[in-house]
Amino acid sequence: MKKILFLLSACLFAVAQLSATEPVFLKGDKVVNIGLGLGSTLYSGTYYSSQVPPVSASLEIGLVDEIAEKGVIGVGPYVGYSSYKYEYMGWGWKYSNIIIGARGSFHYPLIEKLDTYAGVLIGYNVATSSEFGDPIQGYDYSYSAGGLVWSGYIGGRYYFTNSLAALLELGYGIAYANLGIAVKF
Repeated sequence: MKKILFLLSACLFAVAQLSATEPVFLKGDKVVNIGLGLGSTLYSGTYYSSQVPPVSASLEIGLVDEIAEKGVIGVGPYVGYSSYKYEYMGWGWKYSNIIIGARGSFHYPLIEKLDTYAGVLIGYNVATSSEFGDPIQGYDYSYSAGGLVWSGYIGGRYYFTNSLAALLELGYGIAYANLGIAVKF
C-alpha cells in the first residue's frame, strides 16, 4: 500500500510540474537550427561511404500560440545536404542529395528550459549521381533526378541561455537523427 501511495504522489507531483512549466517557444519567436545527421536515410550498405555527412539547417517562426493552453505552432523553411560514394573494385558512383522544403511543428512544454515538439516536413529531393573509376562496358551512369519527400519527426531543444540551445531530432529526413544547435532571435 505504501508503494502505491508513493507512486500516486510521484505522479501527482509530475503532473503539477508539467502544468507549472512555461513555454520556451512562443508566437513571434524565430529560431535557426543547424544539425549534423547520424544514420543515413538515403544510402546504406557494404559498399557505401559518406563523402559529406548529412547536414541540415532550418528556420522556425512561431505563428499561433495558446493551443491546448501552452502549445505553439511554428513553421519555416528547411534545407538538408548529404553526399555518398558507392565503390566496388575501383569503380562506382558518387551521389549527392539536397532536400529543400517546409516544416510545421507543434510545440508543447514538458520540462523547464526544454522545447519539445513534433512535426512534418514536406519538400523536394534533388538527387544527382556520377560514375567514376573504370566503368563496366556498356554502362554510362550519370543523372539528375528529384521527387517529393515528406517526413515526420519529434525533437527537443534544451536552452542553456535565453537564446542558445542544444538540439536533438529523430525522424526521417536527411538523417534518422540530427544533433546540433539552435539560436533564438
